Amino acid sequence: MFEHTSRYYNLETLEYTTADDRKIAYKRRRFLPQGQTMPLLQEVTVLEGDRLDLITYGTLGDPLHFWQVCDANNTMNPEELIAEVGRIIRIPTPQV
Repeated sequence: MFEHTSRYYNLETLEYTTADDRKIAYKRRRFLPQGQTMPLLQEVTVLEGDRLDLITYGTLGDPLHFWQVCDANNTMNPEELIAEVGRIIRIPTPQV
């Protein structure tokens, strides 16, 4: 249902049966982890013109893993992380 790089990949797939007996598959809800408890790989200072996908590529090796950086910084909005030059963002140890 989801690529292995997706934040939803490891979530359990459930099934809902409607009143007319149709089956609907869905993923269990994902709750954000507590970022401060995630193992830290490094911290990065946001510079003028930084992009989260490039920071993620340079630190985790895959720009699609930006969501792991969001999780480590307790945010659901990627743009929030790079909006302030000089902000220090946490880069977590890559999740498998």
